[in-house]
Amino acid sequence: MWFIIMAVPKRKTTPSKRNMRRSHDYIRQMNVIEDKESGEPRLSHRIDLSTGMYNGRQVLKQKKNKDK
Repeated sequence: MWFIIMAVPKRKTTPSKRNMRRSHDYIRQMNVIEDKESGEPRLSHRIDLSTGMYNGRQVLKQKKNKDK
């Protein structure tokens, strides 16, 4: 008869060691800021899609509204 031998920990993991292992498993808060130019909320270090500005420079061209 074949037996499958599994790895079993020798000692119970203490709460301190368990919590040290889990110290990086948290959800980070998103860094939302108010844009200086438009006043709209946006993520920091990202292009403002409404104006196309990044770091004080025009990076994207604004789309022109087509009237019907």
